[in-house]
Amino acid sequence: MVSTDPAPVTARQALDEVAARWNVAAASWNAQALAAIYTADALFFGGRPGHSVGADAIAEYFKSYEGVIRSGRMVWVEPRLRCMAPGCVLSQGYVDFFFELADGQSTQSRLRATLVLVQDQGSWRIAQHHFSPTPEVPPLGQAKLG
Repeated sequence: MVSTDPAPVTARQALDEVAARWNVAAASWNAQALAAIYTADALFFGGRPGHSVGADAIAEYFKSYEGVIRSGRMVWVEPRLRCMAPGCVLSQGYVDFFFELADGQSTQSRLRATLVLVQDQGSWRIAQHHFSPTPEVPPLGQAKLG
């Protein structure tokens, strides 16, 4: 049974650990360090088309932003956390991203975010990552709401 009680401190600590490591790696946009936060078999939906599966594909995803992103930072907003099993945490909420781009621009965006965190090789890692924009309208194709 999944606990729906308020998240235990360990769940928040897991998210905070992963977010801190992500921010350290993103501060200099280090693709290998970013990819090292994910499990070897992680599933990943990010900001580009396609689905990245596994550490090598995730590293390539982050490398695709080299020369575009100079540095990045993410801040979780109102995450909802669930301990799914010992050593497994589900986090869902919003993430504010702040990027310094290679051309000198600064950007900010808010995305919906879902992560599955697992204890792996002595630290918390991301096993599943899905970030996406909030749709302006329900994705019903050509249907008109009315």
